Amino acid sequence: MKDVKKIRNFVVAGHSGSGKTTLCEAMLFKAGAISRQGSIAQKNTVSDYTPDEQERQGSIYATPLNCNWQENEFYFIDTPGYGEFIGETIASLYATDITLIVIDGVNGIEVGSNRVWNLSAKLKLPRCIFINSLDRERADYFQVLEQIQEAYGRTLCIPFTVPIGKESSFSKVVHVFRDAEVPKDVEDFVLKYREHIMDTIAESDEELMMRYLDGEKLSEAEISAGLHRAIQNGSLVPVFCGSAVKDIGIDKLLNGVVNLFPSPADVGKFEQEDGTESLISADGSGEALVFKSIIDPFIGQLNFVRIFNGTFRADTEVINLSTGTKEKIVQLINMDGKMQKPVLEAGPGCIVALSKLKNTHTNNTMVTNGETHEARKIKFPCPVMYYAITPAKSGEEDKVAAALHKLVESDPTISFKRHEETHELLLGGMGDQHLNNVIRKLKDTYKVEINTSAPKVPYRETITGKGEGVYRHKKQTGGHGQFAEVHLRICANTGGYEFANDVVGGNIPRNFIPAVEKGIAETMVNGPLAGCKVENVKVSVYDGKYHPVDSSEMAFKIAARGAFKEAMHKANPVLLEPVMSVNIVVPDEFMGDITGDLNHKRGRIMGMGAEEGLQVIKAEVPLAEMAKYATELRSMTQGRGSFEMEFNRYEQVPPTIATELIAKFQATQKEEE
Repeated sequence: MKDVKKIRNFVVAGHSGSGKTTLCEAMLFKAGAISRQGSIAQKNTVSDYTPDEQERQGSIYATPLNCNWQENEFYFIDTPGYGEFIGETIASLYATDITLIVIDGVNGIEVGSNRVWNLSAKLKLPRCIFINSLDRERADYFQVLEQIQEAYGRTLCIPFTVPIGKESSFSKVVHVFRDAEVPKDVEDFVLKYREHIMDTIAESDEELMMRYLDGEKLSEAEISAGLHRAIQNGSLVPVFCGSAVKDIGIDKLLNGVVNLFPSPADVGKFEQEDGTESLISADGSGEALVFKSIIDPFIGQLNFVRIFNGTFRADTEVINLSTGTKEKIVQLINMDGKMQKPVLEAGPGCIVALSKLKNTHTNNTMVTNGETHEARKIKFPCPVMYYAITPAKSGEEDKVAAALHKLVESDPTISFKRHEETHELLLGGMGDQHLNNVIRKLKDTYKVEINTSAPKVPYRETITGKGEGVYRHKKQTGGHGQFAEVHLRICANTGGYEFANDVVGGNIPRNFIPAVEKGIAETMVNGPLAGCKVENVKVSVYDGKYHPVDSSEMAFKIAARGAFKEAMHKANPVLLEPVMSVNIVVPDEFMGDITGDLNHKRGRIMGMGAEEGLQVIKAEVPLAEMAKYATELRSMTQGRGSFEMEFNRYEQVPPTIATELIAKFQATQKEEE
């Protein structure tokens, strides 16, 4: 195990197609971790090794990688840039100390790069930028740099390397701060930013600032310490550039990782779930967070952990603090894609895989003793798209459920539940491609197939007026008959459901009142209007009749149901639909298409604004209109838009749509009868 000061861990993130996987491949090759550099087109890269990634020619999963450079050990994670697999990227951000954002030299800032910038800011992670693919046609370093500085800050994002040549003539990069010989055509640019860097270094420490202003020359050690401080506190974002395909600028980036990126010793502390902070030490009590779990077809479940504190060793017992159970670490594995290298021990900053753990899942905290707190948990986004599912073969319900529970454990952005109101089994995810990938896994890995359909919208019923209902249930058979009569009133009640017993004179004996209330509650589950849950009503039972022999609890339940249905019909019943709060982020050129589509979906635009070079639309849209929005947004924005949504409230359905829904429900009822 290396000295903690010689460990660097970082996440490689950005928009889909910006060249993250190719950059990771170039770094591994340059560092000697692999003998030849693979390519996505040839399907032989280290990180995109699964059949579904090779078929798609893009990352779907976060892949931990490992190499050595200048006696330092790098642990870094290649993450998917496609928005539907954002859960993998989020988990990786929680496991690393700095974000390396890859931005395409042709397309510049896109939704994926913006999303990672903001997520890193929320987690207080330092950032570094690599402008990639400068060898391609229409690549323009200075234009992209201008866009970055305009969006994120001119005094924040400072170039550390500058390209020499453009497009096909791009040949090398010059380091702004360390290269003495600089070509004439970029000399002014280099001198300008060299001064910027020195200003930032001086500003990182008050004593340095005074000496710098007095014209005193700072030492190499002071410059290095100042750069580390500025990057770590977020007041400096170094911008590197190059071409991962042509291996230009990669060595200077790797040097930058060593010289500029914080080691765990520099970070010094890490956050716990309860908000407290713990100091990082290789000699401290061992603590690690499981940030990713996969099912390996050969060795079973693998749990990837980021070690925050202490030292973990092979063939030792640890405690899963989240479940309170003990686990045996058989071996620790350094991973490069599917290549595995067992190690005897690992300390702070290391990202390793643990195999054959029995009861450990994503977001669990592993400790060497029980004295520590749980590590800060990963907050995953909520699903934005659902399929209603049924097994393709009858009798495989349990098999499907067991397989899906395993997939949820390895990807917490997948949701699997039975809806309480519609009674459908719902499979949720971040979009249709994410869900289709889940369905493919079910078939290939677990040998089960499912049928999918659009889920029912959980409409609700309520009333806007007042109504009364009377129902007599009378049935005479041999022996005891059945008799009960119930009179009730209903009115709207914004506080929810309320039941009141206003019967006087004993017309309904007290022992039958609970049966009346139960009959009403059962009817409210499937309302009389369209079979939906009834809410926000007050029901008062004020009169009735009973028979000393023929009355029973069942008779009063039946009478209460009938009276409630009659009262509902008289109280101006209406249908309610769920309305979602939607946050959409798109490039400026798609604004017209998006706003027009939202109006078509009965959406209300609540606000618009700019966010780091992209447009943000806040809207409220009925859930019924959002079933396929992930697919539609991708089509409208050429895959460059993203959205999030969450439930806001229930709202009355427009009369024309309500009439259609009620008619459809009544037709279904007649067919069943």
